[in-house]
Amino acid sequence: MPVLNPLIPTVTDHLASATDTSSDHSTAFKQLISQSKEQVQAALGRWLPSEDSTPNTLHRAMRYSALSGGKYVRPLLVYATGKALGVSATALDGPACAIELIHSYSLVHDDLPAMDDDDLRRGKPTCHKAFDEATAVLVGDALQTLAFHILATDLSIVVAAEQRIQMVATLAHASGSLGMAGGQAIDLEADGKGTDFTLASLQYMHSQKTGALIRASVRLGALSAPDCDKALLTRLDQYAADIGLAFQIRDDILDIEASTDVLGKSQGADIARNKPTYPALLGLDGAKQKAQQLHESALENLTTLGRRADSLRWISEYIVQRPN
Repeated sequence: MPVLNPLIPTVTDHLASATDTSSDHSTAFKQLISQSKEQVQAALGRWLPSEDSTPNTLHRAMRYSALSGGKYVRPLLVYATGKALGVSATALDGPACAIELIHSYSLVHDDLPAMDDDDLRRGKPTCHKAFDEATAVLVGDALQTLAFHILATDLSIVVAAEQRIQMVATLAHASGSLGMAGGQAIDLEADGKGTDFTLASLQYMHSQKTGALIRASVRLGALSAPDCDKALLTRLDQYAADIGLAFQIRDDILDIEASTDVLGKSQGADIARNKPTYPALLGLDGAKQKAQQLHESALENLTTLGRRADSLRWISEYIVQRPN
């Protein structure tokens, strides 16, 4: 079982100091993001099989895909939610790794020629380009199963067995045909439909493809607390639904406004494929306004947590303003 080094400051240490700092939350939040990345990458490095273990190529490709960088928003949400409810960093590492492994697997499969057919991911060759298509398929399969192995076996998760089962069920539902996989299926069917897609259909697609894992991230952080009540879970779930949709709207906006170098993937891909997006249906200004409305709604659902939820508020702000 992976062991947390007590000499390394954890993301929850930074969350605690960040919450106490009102003069410059921007600096504190940048430190929080940086530490979250370091912490989850270190934990992933312990859980992922060594490159020297057989089959070597598969394990190299798994580590290449899961440790290749990125924003790590989903693990950050796990840490921030758990900290707001008093959960230790050690107990949050497993859920943070699990959600990031599911996200990484989804990107590997999304990039395949049979899906979105992308050559770049996070500024690097996609898995099937760095290795080959068959290896990329197996990488996705292996990362997905490792996520559930972690939730099932990590001894640092300190909740009762019934609550641990809820965590497994949460991740399974968010990953399947009624969650992320279903959203991707709808997205593939939407190619070429552009403005023929309705706003309601677009929102449903994104609530599954992107929003399901964002909601699962917050829920996993909350379920890591032994005494999280249902009313609070409901409010946190609505917060997560709001920022999940805002995240995708911001993605749509960046596909228009940001460069390939900044994005780390091909700019303008949605436009080239005539995919339905929020800017296409609402206009660029309308899409930005919608994202801001979702941000404000997300903040309203954090009121009862007071200052403990400051980091979650900053994450929502970051999502609607992020540059890539």
